[in-house]
Amino acid sequence: MSKTFFYGKDHLTVGMALELVSAQCYGELHPDVLKKVNKSQQIVNSIVQGDKAVYGINTGFGPLCTTQISREDTEKLQDNILRSHSVGMGAMIPREIARLMLILKTHALSQGYSGIAPATLERLILHINKNIIPVVPSQGSVGASGDLAPLAHLFLPLIGLGQVFYAGEIVDTSKVFLKEGMKPLKLGPKEGLALINGTQFMAAFAARGLERMGICLDAADIIGAMTIEAMLGSVRPFAEELHRLRPYKGSQLVAHRLREMLTGSEMLASHANCGRVQDPYSMRCIPQVHGASRNAWLHLKEVTEIEINAVTDNPIIFDQNNIISGGNFHGQPIALPLDYATLATHEIGNISDRRTYLLLEGSIDGLPKLLMKNTGINSGFMLPQYTSAALVAENRSLCFPPSSDSVPTSMGQEDHVSMGAISARRLNEVIDNLEKILSVELVCAAQAFDFRRPMKSGNILEACHYLVREHIDHAEADRIFANDLEKGRHLIASGALVRCASEIAAAENVDLFGKYGSGFRL
Repeated sequence: MSKTFFYGKDHLTVGMALELVSAQCYGELHPDVLKKVNKSQQIVNSIVQGDKAVYGINTGFGPLCTTQISREDTEKLQDNILRSHSVGMGAMIPREIARLMLILKTHALSQGYSGIAPATLERLILHINKNIIPVVPSQGSVGASGDLAPLAHLFLPLIGLGQVFYAGEIVDTSKVFLKEGMKPLKLGPKEGLALINGTQFMAAFAARGLERMGICLDAADIIGAMTIEAMLGSVRPFAEELHRLRPYKGSQLVAHRLREMLTGSEMLASHANCGRVQDPYSMRCIPQVHGASRNAWLHLKEVTEIEINAVTDNPIIFDQNNIISGGNFHGQPIALPLDYATLATHEIGNISDRRTYLLLEGSIDGLPKLLMKNTGINSGFMLPQYTSAALVAENRSLCFPPSSDSVPTSMGQEDHVSMGAISARRLNEVIDNLEKILSVELVCAAQAFDFRRPMKSGNILEACHYLVREHIDHAEADRIFANDLEKGRHLIASGALVRCASEIAAAENVDLFGKYGSGFRL
């Protein structure tokens, strides 16, 4: 039976949020939460009955904040705000991201500071549990009053509009309502504003990016270790005592992982007394470079966990006499770490491409140039590295930080915006490319491994090499390498390569995270 998570009551981790998305965990409302939600809604209703102007409850929005709305028009205002703010464009976001947005918004609204009606929360949970997920365009948020446009699209189905993912198809909400016997909601005062104010688009993409970036970081350590093996590199730069002198969490963790994976290697033992003084930086400095990117991942994780448990709409209702119109919706706290993580992701691809180039040079005894014996008639693995280089250049161009820009909106009322929604999407674009770059190194490292036989590596890397060879054959002559690269990308992106290493490590009672891994799990 799946675990139960109580929206608005339990602390939400990124890992738990992802479990809710995949239905490994079930979310519901606790009676204590409903009491807080009811109280907040009652405060809103009492304000509507009075004459005092309170932003977002009986006034217009943004630059129309001084325009008071009559009691009779407050309901129409909520409907209008969803319609008028549904201005998103571009490709639709993945269904899983939209589902995660629903989950995060439900958790935020359930904390009882937003004036939302219990019936509205229950409808959101119904959408989640029945997997009726709104279609949301990817472009249009400046990350100012949160993610206005994407959130407006996310909640159009509440009033019977928009489209949804349903039973494997994209269909009009009205058709789903007919089939499910559902009716549009009539939103009460402030509900429309509470729904569209918030950072759930940014936070959802951040959570998904954390999961994907974490898999890539683990895979990069494995693939880097395979390259070190094939290149007959040295394990000495990964010594524990060395990294204690510069004790960054990420560097210490990566050095630990490399030591564990390279233990028992016949390949490394075979050249223990060779005359080579030191390895190139892309091998020797893996802990420093991969480790720095892990530190960026850790920072984004800490920020994202705060964000997904935060109340980010506006105004915030504390009690009848304390309603604050502030800026909790502003995306800057998460936008900056997202840009930092994007640069850190790019650097993993940058150093991976350098290692791929080393594998092709033919400068190390036993490895033929371009990783193929009969070159001339064959180009070998020359061109996969071209792809890697192109992807690295593309990622470099994607590293401009959107958070460094701000274009005023809302007639100057929103005169500084975070652009965090672009940062969130950009991180995942760079991860897309990183998976492909790592695939090139994986395919080349596996090819190089074959030239070291009959020597063996340790059991962890042997198992990883075997996994690659189950899907990708050794190449004796040129072929369509795009097929190999896509198979390698899938092994990385699906987590299969990382699971393989983890399973062998667990079987041998080896902890690849060890005492240095605190915090580096979702």
